[in-house]
Amino acid sequence: MDLTSYRAWLFDLDGVITPTAEIHMLAWADMFNDFLTSRGLEDPYTDADYFTHVDGKPRYDGVRDFLASRGISVPEGTPGDDPAQETVCGLGNRKNDAFNTIIERDGVAPYPGSVALLDRLRDVGARLAVVSSSKNAPQVLAAAGLADRFELVVDGTVARDQGLPGKPAPDTYEYAADSLGVAHEQSVVIEDAISGVAAGAAGAFGLVVGVNRGVGEPALTRAGADVVVSDLMELVRP
Repeated sequence: MDLTSYRAWLFDLDGVITPTAEIHMLAWADMFNDFLTSRGLEDPYTDADYFTHVDGKPRYDGVRDFLASRGISVPEGTPGDDPAQETVCGLGNRKNDAFNTIIERDGVAPYPGSVALLDRLRDVGARLAVVSSSKNAPQVLAAAGLADRFELVVDGTVARDQGLPGKPAPDTYEYAADSLGVAHEQSVVIEDAISGVAAGAAGAFGLVVGVNRGVGEPALTRAGADVVVSDLMELVRP
């Protein structure tokens, strides 16, 4: 691939640059299965639930969509809810606490192939941004030693402050390209989640790259990926 064909590269974070998607999966599973067990429900939360209902979405949307899939209704609550509260926001905050505990304990090592692509894009003068549903994106980038690689981070906090709907809506990616001053058709979206790939496809970007970290190439292609790779090193190799 001629990396100079596009001016801006817009990266999802978890599962694309860092293996934190796996940590998110673990934190979601711990939270939801504890919640289901506390209600006497025997059908456990699974990885399939993560990919179908949670992956790539803003945290509270993931809580809401999973609970709806099980026919469970809890109060919405507010973002300031205590993690012990059984509200959409309380459960989302409980998951966030679990995620941060793991990050602080174990740290974050980025994918080598992703760092290699970032190195090459830096060499050709590409504009780089992170577009993540997570409000933890700046902390994760700092923990991975990559905070200085991106001139823009559009995370869950920015989306909230700007009133941007989360993925699969294209708005956060559109906001990133617009903030960089680069036309959408000259921008690349790189995603590992179905909702994120769908966001890139909905925004009519120049290229949507799906990274298959477990969701499967057919699902990413159906969601709108133009190219699917198993590792971003594939874009670096001649």
